[in-house]
Amino acid sequence: MKETGISKNNKTDGSGVTGKLYIVLRIAVLFAVLFMFIPGINPARISGMIGRNLSLFTSGISYSSLASEFGRAFRKGWVMKSTLRLDSLSALIICVGTAAVAAGGCLSLGNLKMKKLSNIFTAAGSAVMLSGLGGIALAYSQISQTEKPKKIEPIFSNGFYMILIVAVLILIVTLIAMAKQPKVEAGAKYEMETKYRLFLMLMPFLALAGVFCYLPLWGWRYAFFDYKVGDTLSMDNFVGFKWFTQLFKNPATVRDIIRVLKNTLAMSGLGILTSWLPMAFAIFLCEIKNMKFRRVVQTLTTVPNFISWVLVYAIAFCIFSTDGFVSSLMVNAGIWKEGVNMLMGGSHVWLQMLAWGLWKGIGWSAIIYIAAISGIDQQLYEAATVDGAGRFQRMWNITVPSLIPTFCVLLLMSIANILSNGMDQYLVFENSTNTSSIMVLDLYVYKLGIGQGQIPLSTVIGMVKSVVSVTLLFAANGISKLIRGESIV
Repeated sequence: MKETGISKNNKTDGSGVTGKLYIVLRIAVLFAVLFMFIPGINPARISGMIGRNLSLFTSGISYSSLASEFGRAFRKGWVMKSTLRLDSLSALIICVGTAAVAAGGCLSLGNLKMKKLSNIFTAAGSAVMLSGLGGIALAYSQISQTEKPKKIEPIFSNGFYMILIVAVLILIVTLIAMAKQPKVEAGAKYEMETKYRLFLMLMPFLALAGVFCYLPLWGWRYAFFDYKVGDTLSMDNFVGFKWFTQLFKNPATVRDIIRVLKNTLAMSGLGILTSWLPMAFAIFLCEIKNMKFRRVVQTLTTVPNFISWVLVYAIAFCIFSTDGFVSSLMVNAGIWKEGVNMLMGGSHVWLQMLAWGLWKGIGWSAIIYIAAISGIDQQLYEAATVDGAGRFQRMWNITVPSLIPTFCVLLLMSIANILSNGMDQYLVFENSTNTSSIMVLDLYVYKLGIGQGQIPLSTVIGMVKSVVSVTLLFAANGISKLIRGESIV
């Protein structure tokens, strides 16, 4: 049987020496992309006056960030602006070259003709990276000749050699692959297998998940150091598990943690107890026969989700403050002698936060149930109608059982996040009279770390919270598998 062009090309290039070369190439490209965002491997940091937290990418796209601390050096003539502009431009050139080799690495997953195109991208990109490194080396040579080296602190980063090795490796591998690849057949088209296309479509989301979900875990190392803002992490301030034991030995900290956990568990528990409301709202919304009215209701209940909590508090202030709508109405009606600020006070704070949360999120949370309802087989409703079932009977016996799997998945996620009920809402509604009742774990960690500067202790609490959340997820999943025979993990 005659093979298709893509399968033949994959058979030719997917194994043997050429296939292994492309594996090496893709690994090198991956490292090149990672190096672009890691501050510790920033070759553009040619001076101690450049921030340690500045990555190569930021150095290339933001000259102001690179030169923010050089105001006095520019005025005194210790450093020329052209030197830092050359440094920033060279960093940008390296980023452009890295983007080119990344595109080439993605194209290398295609057929032979696409691999030929990928070779062009990787070869050109690696050459551009090398030229950018040359510019950084020139900028370093200029800044190292300053009259005040102790003021400028010239630095030649080890990241320079790491990126140099990766760029040279990519160039060499690409040239070898180009020499070993056969000629492309006449009339061949650019093709790529479906699994690789889907993988490339998934890559941006994997990268975002890695950056925002897994990369922050690197900050857990602060829990093992006696760190203060501005310090560096070294063995001099390494304290091991000191802050873990401090969390339980300090009576004041223990009292605060107990109080905060009580608030957190209470508000999360109320959220779990009312987690069926979006499902009920979705069911009743879908029972509205007037489509225009249904759209209006759905729009009005979904829009609050896109309003920030700052604006929600502004609305609450206009309604429930001393001079707000409710107080003015009650005073004018003669019921109250003077206005009352209903946002102050620690009574019923948990219920107030629950009410505001439901108002803001019930419409948005109902969307997933509305989508699940639209997927229910309509023949079930028709058969139930023929059998004499009324509207509520159809809802109870068809719609609700069909939504139970979706509800259970969301319930398990809510249980796993029982210690993570957000910070924005409680931060804006907090005041001196309700702080003891509204302080949840996320807000406590924020105030402890940012407000009081106790970053190691707040990191420890965040670590414990993450471990407990993962444990709760697997425990709830195990219970679900035992009772329902289904799991989500």
